[in-house]
Amino acid sequence: MKIAIPVTNDKLSAHFGHCDQFAIFDIDDNIKKVINKKDASPPIYAPGALPKWLHENNVSVIIASGMGQRAQQLFTQNNIKVIVGASGGSPEELVSAYLGNTLETGDNICDH
Repeated sequence: MKIAIPVTNDKLSAHFGHCDQFAIFDIDDNIKKVINKKDASPPIYAPGALPKWLHENNVSVIIASGMGQRAQQLFTQNNIKVIVGASGGSPEELVSAYLGNTLETGDNICDH
């Protein structure tokens, strides 16, 4: 499994489409542990570009604070599970919480 977190200034970005980079974590599915992390610069923003790019990078889960409905649909079409409503914390903390089934989510802060 690969998990992507949109990041700005080493923290979860408030809106995935405006992040500086993505932290992409390789997960060992058997032991639910991070085995590798890389930071990757996203392509230039264009509608549909991020779901396609993350799919090409074999990402299976994205954890975001806010994301529009159309973007969520595009991720789903690319077989990427979308978790919205996450808040604060470092990417490592968010992934650890997700893997431990303790990730708390609130409202999707994106309204488009």
